[in-house]
Amino acid sequence: MLISPAYAQAASSGGTGDLLATMLPMVAIFAIFYFLMIRPQQRKQKEHRAMIDALEKGNEVVTAGGIAGRVSKIDDQYVTVEIAQGVEIHVQRHAVSQLLPKGTLKSL
Repeated sequence: MLISPAYAQAASSGGTGDLLATMLPMVAIFAIFYFLMIRPQQRKQKEHRAMIDALEKGNEVVTAGGIAGRVSKIDDQYVTVEIAQGVEIHVQRHAVSQLLPKGTLKSL
């Protein structure tokens, strides 16, 4: 009387509804990651690559290390940046992080 009898349950059919219910959260999480993280990062990389390709002599730039200067020479992989009168440094092209508007260095 205290213990009730246990009966075996029928096995589920494992239909496509169960598969869809289990896969839907994973697909939703991937879509959220794509639109919030992957896509903006790809767009930012594309803009940076276009900025690097458009560098010209005389542009005012900021390097990844925070050094501001004017581009004096451009090679295939390196850029020579003049940071003061007669002081030039060589940095890799991808180390240029920002292109400044003309005249910005005079106001510093």
